[in-house]
Amino acid sequence: MVKSLMRFIKHKNFPFRLLIIIIIITPFIFLWDFYVHIYSHFMGTILPNVITEQWHIVIINIFMFITFLIPLSFRRKINWKEYGLVTAFFVSLFIEMYGLPLSILFVSKTIYPANFEIARVIYEFEFLGVSIAMDIAMLYASILIIIGTLFILAGWITLYKNIKKQELVTVGIYAYSRHPQYLGFTMIIIGWLIGWPTILTIIFAVILIYKYVKVCKTEEKELSHIKSYKKYKEKVPFFI
Repeated sequence: MVKSLMRFIKHKNFPFRLLIIIIIITPFIFLWDFYVHIYSHFMGTILPNVITEQWHIVIINIFMFITFLIPLSFRRKINWKEYGLVTAFFVSLFIEMYGLPLSILFVSKTIYPANFEIARVIYEFEFLGVSIAMDIAMLYASILIIIGTLFILAGWITLYKNIKKQELVTVGIYAYSRHPQYLGFTMIIIGWLIGWPTILTIIFAVILIYKYVKVCKTEEKELSHIKSYKKYKEKVPFFI
């Protein structure tokens, strides 16, 4: 037990793993706030507080997050079916968040519990002339999205710097994770799922995470014939 703990602490990925542990534990610390946040989305009680018909924000957010797909082309050939699924996730997500909240509108007409508590706002800011309020769960989701974005950017920069080299990239962020960009995307998807938990985002999130894990395994099969990759695989974890 003690030896295992020491190995865990001394591992080069310890800071990243500690961060993941903190991320996993946080919702349990603020369990009631997360419960109210999720419940209000599923029951439709959040409807009066939802931003609607802000189509300029919808378009900007869709464009911004779809551009995150571009760096993946440095790692492998573009799979347009996979890109289409991710695009559909972001399009439906932002249309519901800032355009027309169809899922919440539908639920609110069928089940609308009276006098249920709305998640308390802890941070407010303006974005393109629209006032946006965040509760603890949304702030947590935003941090998750930011961390995921940093993983993607770190992976993109590392691959871009080594794009001319005809060899396996094992430096930079790839010295800590075999699939940092897919880890980043997974964190972004989970972040948006927590920030805007509806039946639609749950379905998309499950499918997308499954797809990304499958893509990672496919990539590893394609590289399995390379001896250096086998050694790399033994030293560096799948995600973190």
